[in-house]
Amino acid sequence: MTKICTRCLLKDFSKEKYEAIVINGLSSLPKEDLVDKAESGRRLSLCSSCDKLNQGTCLACGCFVEIRAALVKGICPYGKW
Repeated sequence: MTKICTRCLLKDFSKEKYEAIVINGLSSLPKEDLVDKAESGRRLSLCSSCDKLNQGTCLACGCFVEIRAALVKGICPYGKW
């Protein structure tokens, strides 16, 4: 049995799971509610090194980090970004 990586983002799992949660979720939001790809990438880089990342979710708040990092109003519960 393959162990699921607890230090990974959803994009590191199956394409289907990633699309179902992240792509579909973000595509339903108005563009003005989203940061640009560079900012989202910067935020996710910080999330990837955080010890609270667990299977694409934040153990501090329970969110999907790839969605929170893409939101203009998204904040890190630890103030990392």
